[in-house]
Amino acid sequence: MSNYETFTMELAGHTLKVDIGRVGKQANGSAFIRYGDTIVLSTVTSSDKPRDGIDYLPLAVEYEEKLYSVGKVPGGFLKREGRASENAVLTGRVIDRPMRPLFPHDYRNDVTVSNLVMSVDPLCRPEIVAMLGSAIAASISDIPFNGPLAMTQIGIIDDEFVINPSQEQWKNGDLDMTVASTATKVMMIEASANEIPEEKILEAIYIAHDLNQEIIKFIEKIVAAVGKEKHEYASCAIAAEVFAKIEEIVPPAEMEAAVFTDEKQVRQENIRKLTARLEEAFVEDEAILALLADAVYQYEKNTVRKMILKDGKRPDGRKMDELRSLFAEVDLIPRVHGSAMFTRGQTQICTITTLAPMSEMQRIDGLDENEINKRYMHHYNFPSYSVGETRPSRGPGRREIGHGALAEKAMIPVLPSLEDFPYAIRTVSETFESNGSTSQAAICASSLSLMAAGVPITRAVAGISCGLVTGENDNEYILLTDIQGLEDFFGDMDFKVAGTSKGITAIQMDMKINGLTREIVEGAIKNTYEARMEILEKTMNPCIGVPRPEVGQYAPKIIALSIDPEKIGDVVGQRGKTINEIISRTGVKIDITDDGTVSICGTDPVLMEQAVNMVKTITTDFVSGQIFTGVVVSIKEFGCFVEFAPGKEGMVHISKIAKERINRVEDVITLGEKVTVICLGKDKMGRMSFSIKDVPANNQG
Repeated sequence: MSNYETFTMELAGHTLKVDIGRVGKQANGSAFIRYGDTIVLSTVTSSDKPRDGIDYLPLAVEYEEKLYSVGKVPGGFLKREGRASENAVLTGRVIDRPMRPLFPHDYRNDVTVSNLVMSVDPLCRPEIVAMLGSAIAASISDIPFNGPLAMTQIGIIDDEFVINPSQEQWKNGDLDMTVASTATKVMMIEASANEIPEEKILEAIYIAHDLNQEIIKFIEKIVAAVGKEKHEYASCAIAAEVFAKIEEIVPPAEMEAAVFTDEKQVRQENIRKLTARLEEAFVEDEAILALLADAVYQYEKNTVRKMILKDGKRPDGRKMDELRSLFAEVDLIPRVHGSAMFTRGQTQICTITTLAPMSEMQRIDGLDENEINKRYMHHYNFPSYSVGETRPSRGPGRREIGHGALAEKAMIPVLPSLEDFPYAIRTVSETFESNGSTSQAAICASSLSLMAAGVPITRAVAGISCGLVTGENDNEYILLTDIQGLEDFFGDMDFKVAGTSKGITAIQMDMKINGLTREIVEGAIKNTYEARMEILEKTMNPCIGVPRPEVGQYAPKIIALSIDPEKIGDVVGQRGKTINEIISRTGVKIDITDDGTVSICGTDPVLMEQAVNMVKTITTDFVSGQIFTGVVVSIKEFGCFVEFAPGKEGMVHISKIAKERINRVEDVITLGEKVTVICLGKDKMGRMSFSIKDVPANNQG
């Protein structure tokens, strides 16, 4: 079969090959893409008619990881892929965010963008292939889409920028950034960074943006050759005459008074009362009643945007760069390993830290050459009561997973090394109250909680969000520091930046318009830097400025020691007998890595030290003169056997038990007796030979 068209371009040292019309021809748009040996099938489809009863674009973006793409068979009983992995969910969100604003705002047809990962080359990450494939499929389809759109990943390796880094480079670099662009503006930024200064971040953004322009030219050639004519659709926009009738009953000044308050509940009650008046006024007009909820929402939105852009007035009366009231505290939850609460206005997050031995790390079997072990885990919860709603909990959704991953990325650069702090770490952020940017409050609370738990992070991390309201042209805009929920819903941007006093650790940018100029990007980064410093200096550092010197009372204690890797088997014993005996006697948990690192975890220092001594004893190369304390485990006519460590025994000949001559061992030794012995070396049978009578006087007892 050769009735398809192929397009190629060289991109960051590899060939990007796009086949159109080869597979998936019944979809509205389909692109079969190969980048190196990575292959992704990207498709986009839409329904014939709009979905009734909704006021948003019903867009679903899927990223499907198939383990056959890396030569793996799924685990579990069913041996097939189950629910989407966290990486798949996050990748879908990264693709969704820059694409969503490019569909018409009044388009209500269901749209599904699907990406099937079929082969993975470690040098060419499948995520970037899926991002480009989604943009190409939408651009060539007949679905209304204001593309083209291009995306580039950029990293920093050894202080040098690397375009579309490999899997290994991505994991070990100092910057992991994805930048999406249209032909003129930046559409989306997603990044994790190792405390990179703001000016370096800006440089990376626009290196990627410039490369996106080359990719867009490539996509434009594809669209010109095989693109379909965009189909007509029924607009769901509300007619101007409907708004005119509403304004006769609720004048603009009254709507402005209703939204002008710093209390979300008061504002909601004001809007409820206005809506009730309108429902009563239009009780005989079913056509307007059907549109009323959406119309009031649009009326409120237009009012808020006008207040900000034209009148220079925020709904809660703050200055454009002013933070809401801040408060932080630690240790509010007893018996947990660490806790902190961070409050910013009506946004309140409590983060709990739990410490555990390394065996509790999360193991992830994904599209990587090896199984991934996650030492640090951050989980974010958003219950309905936090926004005054009633809704049953169904577990974390895409939003919760995304917010948790963002906070996790923000904290990883400041975590201590395994050598300095041999713990697995879990933080859980519980949203107590929400009115804008809970993910950034979760970062602040997590930093405080880790310090309170005695985790020696290098610096405190704070997060803040910057919003945007735009006018008729690129030069008419207002940046808003620390946006509340209303400004997020009705604004054009949510630019989240987290970092330390040294630099940025994470960025996530959500967009509702067709991109940002460089002036806006630079302004947002500047504003978030200033706000971040204020949060750190005025609220977080006074609450807890440095990590506590040791972990708390209820946290497990861990002692790490190194042994010869060849002696790991001695510690484990046959079928785990030796290590299980140590655990049984001391109540500790023991983890051993392939390099010979032994982590002993427990809560009783005395028992932990006993376990350490047992491991040291088992792994010692025995020489004459060493002193041990052990238990008599067997009595024979010729002597007795003393266990001086789990699974380790030595023999004391009858002539070495007492200084005087004895006829029977039982006359001076009792089974189970605790004795001190000195090593004499090995006997003719290769057994450890001990003496009781030759133990120096200062070591006896």
